[in-house]
Amino acid sequence: MSWSVVGTTFVTLVVIMDPVGAAPFFLAVTARLTPSQRKRAALRATLAAGALIVGFALFGGVILSYLKVSVHSLSIAGGLLLLLVALEMLRGIDSTVKGDVEDGALVPLATPLVAAPGAIATVIVLGRQHPGTGGRFAVLLGAVAAVLVVGITLLAAERVARFLPASIIAFLTRVFGLLLSAIAVQLIVSGVQGLS
Repeated sequence: MSWSVVGTTFVTLVVIMDPVGAAPFFLAVTARLTPSQRKRAALRATLAAGALIVGFALFGGVILSYLKVSVHSLSIAGGLLLLLVALEMLRGIDSTVKGDVEDGALVPLATPLVAAPGAIATVIVLGRQHPGTGGRFAVLLGAVAAVLVVGITLLAAERVARFLPASIIAFLTRVFGLLLSAIAVQLIVSGVQGLS
């Protein structure tokens, strides 16, 4: 196993996943949850994103080839999904279902925000660049470490949210809805440019 591959995977994924940037979106999406629900949402988002990243690291190339779906098409789909969530945030609509208020942890937090098309494409490419058991294990170890950093950051954001008034969180929800829409449009543009 190469520690340089572990380091490269870790640094690349941390930059792409941007845990510090994801934290405010986490607070906005989970604004109506209680502290305990928000903590569970952070854990669920981390576990789901980790499962997606590890799954795509192991089988992503095969799955996309079998479905004849390009990473660029995945980027466009992720961008459209994020755009829908961003519009709900801008309008102040709670996108979660009352029966299961933590679904926001899975969509849009786990995917396509944390386990974004860029992160998925990265683990697929790194897996192809480092074939063999040692190379694959190094990529997986780096990916798991990056996801753990995201999880720790989201849990820290949950603690900060306990001290923020509801009006501030509502204001931040609108602001980050605007920023999230810009990220969504950029994902779509990048996907279209990659297909052309």
